[in-house]
Amino acid sequence: MPLTQAASLIQVVVNLENGEPVFSYQTTAGQPLANGDVTVTEAGTITYQLVDNTGKGLKFIGVGFITPFDGIIDAITVSSDGQLVQMLDMDRSAGTTKFQFVLTNSSNTLMLLSPDPQVKNEPNG
Repeated sequence: MPLTQAASLIQVVVNLENGEPVFSYQTTAGQPLANGDVTVTEAGTITYQLVDNTGKGLKFIGVGFITPFDGIIDAITVSSDGQLVQMLDMDRSAGTTKFQFVLTNSSNTLMLLSPDPQVKNEPNG
C-alpha cells in the first residue's frame, strides 16, 4: 500500500543478497512500503533517507525521471552527504511519475540505479 502524505520521510533500505543490491522501502516506524510509492494530495516535500546495509559506501547523487516534464515533481535536492533526497511536489498536476534513484559507491566508479518507485498526485477532495 503506498504512503499517502505530502510531507513524509521514507527510508530507502539497500541490502546485499548474493552480492547484488536489493532495495526496499519503509517508514521511519519500520512499516514496509510496497515499491516506495507515494500518493500526494497536497503540496509538500517527500524525503527519502538512505539506509545502506551493503558496506559499499552508497550515496545518492541524483534522481532520474522517465517523464521529467510532466509537472508531478517540481524540484529535487540531494544532501551534501548523499544520505537524503528531497522532492518538492506542489501538487499542481494530476498524474503519476516514475523515477529511479542514482547512487554511487566506494568500491568502484560504477553507478547504481534503484527500481522505479512512483509519485502519484491526486486532486484534493
